[in-house]
Amino acid sequence: MRRVNQAFVLGAGIGERLRPLTEQLPKPLVPVFHRPLITYAFDHLISAGVSSLVVNTHHIPDAYARAFPDQAHHGVPVQFRNESPVRLETAGGIANVRDLLGNEPFLVYNGDILTDLPLEPLIRTHRENGNLVTLALRSHGPSLHIAFDRESGRVTDIRDKLGTGDEGKYLFTGIYACDPAIHDWITPGKVESVIPIFLNMIRDAAKLGAVVIDEGSWWDLGSRTAYLAAHAALNGVYAPAIDPAAKIEKGAVLRGINVVGAEAVIESGAQLEDTIVWPGGRVVRGAVLKRCIVRSGVTAAGIVEDADF
Repeated sequence: MRRVNQAFVLGAGIGERLRPLTEQLPKPLVPVFHRPLITYAFDHLISAGVSSLVVNTHHIPDAYARAFPDQAHHGVPVQFRNESPVRLETAGGIANVRDLLGNEPFLVYNGDILTDLPLEPLIRTHRENGNLVTLALRSHGPSLHIAFDRESGRVTDIRDKLGTGDEGKYLFTGIYACDPAIHDWITPGKVESVIPIFLNMIRDAAKLGAVVIDEGSWWDLGSRTAYLAAHAALNGVYAPAIDPAAKIEKGAVLRGINVVGAEAVIESGAQLEDTIVWPGGRVVRGAVLKRCIVRSGVTAAGIVEDADF
């Protein structure tokens, strides 16, 4: 089995549950501790030996060009492929970048997750077992839908879709390793999730394997609740909560865990509690915000709780 040195990062998500945040940016570019969420995926993959990145886009594709004007991240090339006029979902997205991935193994990584789970066990298991696809699973989390037989190393069902009676006891992390032969299972141009492809593999006894990796943390940042919770739980892990280039005027009151980005302004007399202010956001004098999110270039005012600007 060849080394896995390239990755396809899913960046085409619309992020409906994060609106209005995703009216300004694609979901994978939403800032997490002052920098785009997708850059954490890039760093994670690069640390595991990936030297080539491919990203699909759809919603506000120009935002990716602005975020990565050199089409690179820390010296690693990033190739973008826009899906237009329709978003192709995960399987369709993989088929759409076949020419960029070539005839080599690759990792797939959801662009809306934040994790530091070790990738080496996934890559090693995929290589040693000769799987067509190998999923990275966890034994705990919010959605336990993957049925996995540890003895055989095979995935046996997903949400009992195959009638095995097993609803699943494992969480699918959104990270998996693929042999290039996966393209034989996907119809180019078809809008399709990867889940039906996986079910077809199970039916045909293809080698759909998995490995359980419970080390590290894992967050799905697809909702504002998870987005706020991750910032609270990971405060101080990735970056200072208050960017050095933020302006916190004398007389502003900050309670709890607040994250304030570069060039953001918190005026004197403003009060924040467990609130996130993106780079370039502003909170005016007299505003009282609790569990709010203020986007870049937006001015927040009033007494507001659990809302976004």
